[in-house]
Amino acid sequence: MLAYSGGLDTSVILKWLQDTYGCEVVTFTADIGQGEELEPARRKARLLGVKQIFVEDLREEFVGEFVFPMFRANAVYEGEYLLGTSIARPLIAKHLVRIAKKTGADAISHGATGKGNDQVRFELGAYALMPDVRVIAPWREWDLLSREKLLRYAQKNGIPVDYKRRGGAPYSMDANLLHISYEGGILEDPAYEPDESMWRITVPPEKAPNRPEYLELGYEHGDIVSVNGKRLTPAKVLAELNRIGGRHGIGRLDLVENRYVGMKSRGCYETPGGTIMLRAHRAMESITLDREVLSLKDDLMPRYARMIYNGYWFSPERMLLQKLIDESQRTVNGTVRVKLYKGTVMNVGRASKTDSLFDPAISTFEDDRGAFDQADAAGFIRLNALRMRTAANLRRKKR
Repeated sequence: MLAYSGGLDTSVILKWLQDTYGCEVVTFTADIGQGEELEPARRKARLLGVKQIFVEDLREEFVGEFVFPMFRANAVYEGEYLLGTSIARPLIAKHLVRIAKKTGADAISHGATGKGNDQVRFELGAYALMPDVRVIAPWREWDLLSREKLLRYAQKNGIPVDYKRRGGAPYSMDANLLHISYEGGILEDPAYEPDESMWRITVPPEKAPNRPEYLELGYEHGDIVSVNGKRLTPAKVLAELNRIGGRHGIGRLDLVENRYVGMKSRGCYETPGGTIMLRAHRAMESITLDREVLSLKDDLMPRYARMIYNGYWFSPERMLLQKLIDESQRTVNGTVRVKLYKGTVMNVGRASKTDSLFDPAISTFEDDRGAFDQADAAGFIRLNALRMRTAANLRRKKR
């Protein structure tokens, strides 16, 4: 059971599996919004002798059951990364296992390298759902450890590839409905600024429209259900936010991150819709969640983000934490207005007719007609200062 994209790596893997293991290979190709035509992958698999080929549209499941739950937690890895690649891997692992069981496959295989995080994510997901599954990771077994060797193998075995070398090493690109990531090649020098031509779905902020654009996002239980009053499915929400955010230059990121396998890695990301979602969701929570609930969520978020980054989506601790997060979202209902302008997202309004904890009668700087007794603040401050006053008195006695 092979996770198959139809690209150079997985096409070589397909043939290598057939030759090395003398086995029938079943291929699975997932449409998670990568923006590519998937029928060529089907045709290539058929050309290479595959009899059972699965190509499935998982965009709605990807956003509704993976991306949205992650954004309810406001998950950000190492303060910046919105986990676009990380959150896609458990979905693919889930369907690899499902189809493996359906077809009677005795092993699964993937094209992730032995240096990357994806091998961990695919395999932890597979073991969580199919404990006795056998995993074949060719990058950990074969000697085809360079792009040149892969191309020679493909040419020798009549494998059609679209890859054409242009001077230096290429960028490695991974895309789905949440983001596009770029790594490898010249990007391996963390001091190098990538060429403008690399970016695919966002305009340069300096070339974005000179007038801001406003969006109104409707929330139900922590998820966006409408954009500018129009109800949309989860995948269509994200696609629309990508389209609008991209034209305003929103969501570019250049990051050196710490991989789970131990090394540092430089990656560049475009996540326009996700950047808008994160900012707006925090605004919606700001008026609908209790202060200490928000604080608890913020305390737990980095750990939750690491669980996803490191491949523990199907772990008991992530699922337990998700229940807590989802329970917190019952009151996260209402609307948020955001202003998009030249690479920035600014919250400019938030409202909830049913669940707002913001009370103007208490918060006002004008006459609150007794809703808040300001004299109470003196005792509150003295009590909170008690430990500091005690320490100060002790220091004074020691002088």
